[in-house]
Amino acid sequence: MLAVAATPPGDAPKDIPPGLAVLAPDEISLDPARLQGIDAKIEQAIAAGKMPGCVLCFGRAGKIGWLRAYGNKQLLPEKIPMTVDTVFDLASLTKPIATATAIMKLIETGRLRLDQKVSDIFPAFATHGKDRISVRHLLIHQSGLIPDNPLSDYQQGADVAWEKICDLRLVAPVGEQFKYSDVNYIVLGKIVQEVSGTSLDEYAHRTIFLPSGMTQTGFLPDETLRARAAPTEQREGEWMQGEVHDPRAFLLEGVAGHAGLFSTAEDLARFASMMLSEGLAIDPVTGRGERVLGPLTVGAMTADYPVSAGIRGLGWDKQTGFSTNKGDLLSKSAFGHGGFTGTVIWMDPQWDLFFIFLSNRLHPSGDGSVNVLAGELLNIVASASTGSATVGLTSPRVKAGVEEGPRHGEREVLVGIDVLQRDDFRPLAGKRVGLITNQTGRNRSGQSTAKILRDSPQVDLKALFSPEHGIEGKLDIPVIQDAEDPSTGLQVYSLYGTSRRPTPEMLAQIDILVFDLQDLGTRFYTYISTMGEAMRAAAQAGKAFMVLDRPNPINGTSVAGPMLDEGAESFVGFHPLPIRHAMTIGELALMFRSELDLDLELVVIPCEHWDRRQYWDQTGLVWVNPSPNMRSLNQAILYPGIGVLEFTNLSVGRGTDTPFEVVGAPWVDHRQLARYLGSLGIPGAVFVPIEFTPRSSKFSGELCFGINIDVIDRQSFDPLHAGLAIATGLRRFHKEVWDVKELHKLLGNSSLTSQIIDGVELPSLLQHSTGGREQYLQRRAPFLLYPLAN
Repeated sequence: MLAVAATPPGDAPKDIPPGLAVLAPDEISLDPARLQGIDAKIEQAIAAGKMPGCVLCFGRAGKIGWLRAYGNKQLLPEKIPMTVDTVFDLASLTKPIATATAIMKLIETGRLRLDQKVSDIFPAFATHGKDRISVRHLLIHQSGLIPDNPLSDYQQGADVAWEKICDLRLVAPVGEQFKYSDVNYIVLGKIVQEVSGTSLDEYAHRTIFLPSGMTQTGFLPDETLRARAAPTEQREGEWMQGEVHDPRAFLLEGVAGHAGLFSTAEDLARFASMMLSEGLAIDPVTGRGERVLGPLTVGAMTADYPVSAGIRGLGWDKQTGFSTNKGDLLSKSAFGHGGFTGTVIWMDPQWDLFFIFLSNRLHPSGDGSVNVLAGELLNIVASASTGSATVGLTSPRVKAGVEEGPRHGEREVLVGIDVLQRDDFRPLAGKRVGLITNQTGRNRSGQSTAKILRDSPQVDLKALFSPEHGIEGKLDIPVIQDAEDPSTGLQVYSLYGTSRRPTPEMLAQIDILVFDLQDLGTRFYTYISTMGEAMRAAAQAGKAFMVLDRPNPINGTSVAGPMLDEGAESFVGFHPLPIRHAMTIGELALMFRSELDLDLELVVIPCEHWDRRQYWDQTGLVWVNPSPNMRSLNQAILYPGIGVLEFTNLSVGRGTDTPFEVVGAPWVDHRQLARYLGSLGIPGAVFVPIEFTPRSSKFSGELCFGINIDVIDRQSFDPLHAGLAIATGLRRFHKEVWDVKELHKLLGNSSLTSQIIDGVELPSLLQHSTGGREQYLQRRAPFLLYPLAN
C-alpha cells in the first residue's frame, strides 16, 4: 500500500513549524473531484520505481490547498516513510530561488545592473571573447559558456576553480544561443559574493529567506535539518543525506550558484506566495507584510525573454525544452524550474496558483525519473482551478483588478518575422543570409519576408531557396528548376529539383539559413521535410540555421494517426511522427536537431500570443494558400485524414475547386458509401453523396462519384477517423477495384496498412492507430514553445 501522510484541511501540520494555513481545496477554488486522480498516479510512479516517495504541495498565495507526503524518503539501508517536513536537496532550484533572486536584490538596490559586463566586476574573466558577457546573458543562459567545465577544474579548491572558469573559451557566440549552463550560475554566485561583500548563502539568508519566513531553507543544513533530509545516492560509500548531490557544488564546499540549496515544501510555499504577491511576504500569524522584492523587480524577473530555444525569465524557465515538468495548461505568465534530484516548482500569476513537487528520485540507485509525472500532476491541478482564490490573500494584481494576462484569442498573434522585424533583426546583424521561403513567408501586414530582409540595412540577404511548388507556390510539377525571383531579383535555388537539400555550392556565400514557410501540421506535407534536409545540410557545412516560427493552422494540441514506421523515412515522411503532429515548425526544428543529433547552431524566433488550442482563423492572420491544392482552413483540417488516400486510385479533389473536401472515382457507389459513413456516427462531420469532374490531375475530364465531407464541429472531428472510415467502406464495397498497393506510402505504418487491406473493422483500426502516441507525447514535450492561455 502507498503511504500517504495527508494534512487535514483547516489544521496546521503537526510535524512542521506553524506556517501557511492549509485549507480544503474547494476553499481556494480548486475542484476536489478533479484532484482525485493524484494519489493513484503517484502510487503508480512509486511502484514503477520512478522515485521512492515525494511531497506534493499546491495552493494559492498565502494558502495551501494540498500538502501530502507519499511513499518513503529512504529505502536503504532501511525504509523510512516520507513526511511533509522532509528536507530536500533542491539541486537547480538553487538557480532561481537563491542566486537569481539575490542578483535581483542587488539590482533593485542599485548595486548591479542587468546589462553590466562580468568583466567590469572581474577583469580576469574577459579572456577569449568573454568580455561581452553580461549579467543578463548569464541569467537567461545565452552567455556562450559551456554547460559544465571538467570536474577536475574544481578539485583544487574554489580559488583554482575560479581561475579555470576565467580561462574558459566560448562554445557559442555571446547572446545568440541558449545553452543551459551550471557555469553561468556559478559565475552569478561569485558576482553576488563580490558585490554584496558576503557569501551567497549569507546574503540569500538575510535578504530573501528570513524576510520570507523560510526558516528551513539554506545551504549547508544544520544537524537537525540533515536528520530530516531525504538521501540521494552514495558518495565514497556514504549516503548523501543533507549533503549536496551535485559534485561541483560539493567541491565548492556546498555553496554554489547552481546547486546546494535545501528546503521543505512548506518553505517553498512561502516563497511562491511571496512571488505571487509581487514580492510581499505576509506573516500568516500577524497578517503583517514584509517587502522582500519590489513589484517591478518581480515583474522584470518573470517577464518573457526570448532565447534561441524558447522563452526564459531571469533565472526562471517559461517555455523551453526544459519545460517537460510544466504540464500543458498553465498560462503564458507562468514561471518555474526543475532540479536534477527530482524537484519542481511552478507559479502562475494569472491564476494565483503555485505547484511544488519534491522527490529524491536518485535514491537509491540514481535511475528514477519524475519530470513527466510532475507535468501530468500539474495538469490535474491546473484543470481543477475554478477561479482565483476567493478567501484569504490574493495577489495584489487580483485585488486591484489588473488584467493578469492574455485571454484566449484577444491579442494579435505575431509570427516569427514580425518578432524579428520588431527586434531590429539583431540575430542576423553582420551575417550573410539565405532565405528558404515562398508566398506564405510574410508578416502580419502582408509584406513578404524576402522583401523585408532585402530592404533591411541590418541584413545581407544573398539568395532565396524554394520548396515544393516553387517560390510563388503555384507549380504542381515533379521537378522545379532554379530561377530568379521577380520581386527581389535574387537567385532562387530550388529544393524540389535535382537536389532536395542545399548543396555546398549554394551555401558557400551565406552564413545562416533562415526558414520561413507555413506548414500544415501534417507529417507528409513536404515543407517540414525541406526544413529537415536543409538543417542537415547546414550542419554539415557549419552554417547556422534560424526558424521564423508560425502557428500550426490546425492547432497544437490534437495529435492523431499512426506513427511512421522505423526505417520508412522518405520525403513525405521525414521523421518518426504521427500524421497529425500538433507541433509548429520551430518546435519540429528543435526536435530534429536533438533527435537527429545535428551539430547545428539553431535559433528559433517564436510567435507571440499564440495559444496551442487556436486554429488559424483564431489568430487574426490572413490565410495564404500554402500550395495550389490547399485553399482553405477547412481543407487543411481534412488533409491529415483524406490525404492518406491520394496515392491510391482515388481522386481526392485535385483539379476541382474543393480539393480534400471530396473523395471519389468513376467506380465508387457514392450513395452506398455515404450511407455507410453516416451509419458510423463519426463525430463532427456529415458525408453527402456527390458527382464531380476533375479538370486536371487524377481522372481529369472523367465523371467521378464520391462523397463531400462537411466538417460541422471541428472540435470533435478527427480527420484520421474519417479517413480510416472511408478506407473501410472502400474495402468493404469495392475490394476488387480499389488499388491499395501505394496506400502505405503516406499512411506510413505497415501494420495498420495490412489491417485495412485485411478488412479489419473500424474500431480496431482506430485503436491500432494510437500506438506509440504516449511515447510521442513524451518525446515532443521538451520541445514545445507555446502554453495554453487561460
